[in-house]
Amino acid sequence: MQEQILIAGGGIGGLAAALAASLAGTEVRLYERAPAFGEIGAGVQLGPNVVRRLQAWGLQKGLQATAAFPQALVSRNAISGEALARLDLGADAVARYGAAYATIHRADLHQLLLDAVQGRDGVHLNLDNPVDYHEDNGEVVTITTKKGKKIEGDALVGADGVWSRTRLRMLHDQPPRQTGHLAYRAMVRQADLPPALRTQEITAWMGPRFHAVQYPVRAGELQNLVIITEGAPPDDLETWDHAANAADLQRSLAGAHRQLLDLVQAVAAVGSSPWRLWPLVERAPVAGPHEMAQGLVALLGDAAHPMRPYLAQGAAMAIEDAAELQRALTMHDLELPLRLRRYALNRWERNARVQARAIRNGDIFHARGLVALGRDTALRALGSRLMDVPWLYRGDGSSATVL
Repeated sequence: MQEQILIAGGGIGGLAAALAASLAGTEVRLYERAPAFGEIGAGVQLGPNVVRRLQAWGLQKGLQATAAFPQALVSRNAISGEALARLDLGADAVARYGAAYATIHRADLHQLLLDAVQGRDGVHLNLDNPVDYHEDNGEVVTITTKKGKKIEGDALVGADGVWSRTRLRMLHDQPPRQTGHLAYRAMVRQADLPPALRTQEITAWMGPRFHAVQYPVRAGELQNLVIITEGAPPDDLETWDHAANAADLQRSLAGAHRQLLDLVQAVAAVGSSPWRLWPLVERAPVAGPHEMAQGLVALLGDAAHPMRPYLAQGAAMAIEDAAELQRALTMHDLELPLRLRRYALNRWERNARVQARAIRNGDIFHARGLVALGRDTALRALGSRLMDVPWLYRGDGSSATVL
C-alpha cells in the first residue's frame, strides 16, 4: 500500500516537501492556513547549493525564465560608500560550484514549486485548512484541522513556519525569540528609479547597527531591497501603520552614504508606502536530530531552524531539507521512524552551522568602531576569499550519517 505523508504548511518549505515526497513515491496531503496560495513581495537569494537542487527536480527552465542571475556580490561601507570587496558570480559561480547564483522574487519561487506539484498524481492540496493538532501513536499520525476534520497518515511533516504549531506539539518548547532586529523590505520597478540607482548586482551595505542589501529579481525588471536595523518591534504589528516606515527608516540611517539615502527616498517616492516592516525572530541553532524528527513527525524549514537572514539561506535550507527528506523516504527497507531519523541526522548539523554563521555575520555587518575598522581592512585585503562560502555552496548536507 502506498504511504501517505501529511504536510502542515503550503509555503516554500511545504511545497518543496510535497514535491520531494511525491517524487519519492508517496501520496501527499498538504494543509495550508491561507485561503489561496500566495507569497509576499520579497526577494530570495539562491546560492548554487539550492540551484543545483531545483535543477535536479527539473525546474531549471522555470527558474531561468523568472530569476535574475547577478554577476557579482559587492560589499560597501554604508557610511563612506567605499566598495570594500567583490565576489564574481555569473559564469564564475557556475565554474566553481556547478550552478549559478540566482536571485528571485519570493512569489515566483513559490509559484515555481506550486506549478511543479499541481496536477501530480497523489498530491492533494487543501487550502484554508490549517493543522491545529496532531497525535503520533507510533503506528499512524492523526491530525486535526481548524475545521475539526481528523485525517490519518503514515507520517507528518511540519513545514508550518516560524510559529509552527507542529513544533510546539512535538517539542513542547517556547515560541521563537525576538532578535532586536527589524527588517524593512521593498520591491520596486527598476525603470521607476533613476539610472544611477538601478542594479544588476547584489550589493551589501554595512553600517553601525544596520545594513542594507539590494539586488535584481524577475529577470532584472524589479529591484529588491531589505534594510535591517536594530530596535524594538511594534507592540502589535497587525495594526501597525506601515505608512510611517519610510520616515522611521530614514531616521535609522542617519549618517549613511548619500547613494543609500537616495535609494531609500526614491523607493518611497515611486509607490504608496512600499516599505514593509517585519520584526525578525529566531531560535537557537538546532541542538540535535531530536529537534528535527521524533517518531512519525518531522520538521522542515523555518519550523525546524528559523534563522537570521545574514547568510541568505533561509529558503535554501528548507529546499535542502526537502531534498534530504526525498532521499530518506526512498529507503524502503527502513521503517518510517528510522527514515525520518536518517533525514534529521543528515540535516541538523548543517542547519545549525548555517544558523550560527548567520548570527555571526549579523554581528559583523552591524559592527561599530574598531571592529568595523577591522572588518573593512580585512575585506580590502582578502576580498572574495572572505565573501565566498565554499562549504555552503558545494554541499547540501546529504552525506550519509550512521543511524
